[in-house]
Amino acid sequence: MWIRKFFYVFLALILALPAVSSRAAAEAPLQVVATTGMIADAARQIGGDQVEVKGLMGAGVDPHAYRQTRTDIVAMTRADLVLWHGLYLEAQMEEFFHDLERKKTVVAVADGLPKDLLRANEDYADKFDPHVWMDPTLWKLVVQEIQEALTQVRPGAASVFAANAEQHLTDLDRLRSYAETTLAGVPENSRVLVTAHDAFGYFGQAYGFEELGIQGISTQSEAGLSRISELVDVLVDRQITAVFVESSVSDRSIKALIEGAAAKGHVVQIGGELYSDAMGNDGTYEGTYLGMLDHNVTTIASALGAEAPERGMNGKLSAGF
Repeated sequence: MWIRKFFYVFLALILALPAVSSRAAAEAPLQVVATTGMIADAARQIGGDQVEVKGLMGAGVDPHAYRQTRTDIVAMTRADLVLWHGLYLEAQMEEFFHDLERKKTVVAVADGLPKDLLRANEDYADKFDPHVWMDPTLWKLVVQEIQEALTQVRPGAASVFAANAEQHLTDLDRLRSYAETTLAGVPENSRVLVTAHDAFGYFGQAYGFEELGIQGISTQSEAGLSRISELVDVLVDRQITAVFVESSVSDRSIKALIEGAAAKGHVVQIGGELYSDAMGNDGTYEGTYLGMLDHNVTTIASALGAEAPERGMNGKLSAGF
């Protein structure tokens, strides 16, 4: 009798194992892969402990030219959710994403933005400027899209995602207010932002700056000698004294501008390094979206004649920005 009783107990335990395993799997963090650091950071902020996020493009990586590696392909095919920017930012990967979305949940988080809010892309007649993260107000719409994508994959955590997103959106509002206040101190005639490529158009629209990029919206466009010569004349004629390099773009063209202006007797300095298409190093404040924009705003304001806190909005910027 006791042998039969033991057998039924043992059988019940064995039959219960799949249910326990399934429940544990359901509670495991979602595996999310994101292309850019900005998207990865938003997914972490919204997902909290419900997600494990792998970002494909780290500090200093140019998304315009990036191609998926074998490791990336493995990570994306195993993920519960793949997030990419869209708007032709990851131009070299688009075909892969369209193939992958037949098998996985794949979301282009910026493709659904209202077209009347987007800048035209002068490099491609039928495309738009993808650099929407340069304006926190536009980026809020992308954050909400990421929240929706996470909720679609794990509806049981909708309330967690909603609460986390609300806090992050509040932080973005505070960042926007800091930028408006700080950049308002830049003299009107100094509100010209000269950079390696045309990544700061939305920034210029948001804060009243004229933006002049040596290359076009895509870093794949060529910066010809005529463009450099044209910008040298602008620097000299308008007495612009500071230009900016970018962390993910070669500084060769910027140095050519400085040398060209010097040949005409006008001194131009590098106002600082800005984060354009990639954030700072992982594990640093500048390696978050808030830190990235805080750094850019504080660097630009200080270089162009405004007073700005040395360590930025949150007092977390690396010393000597």
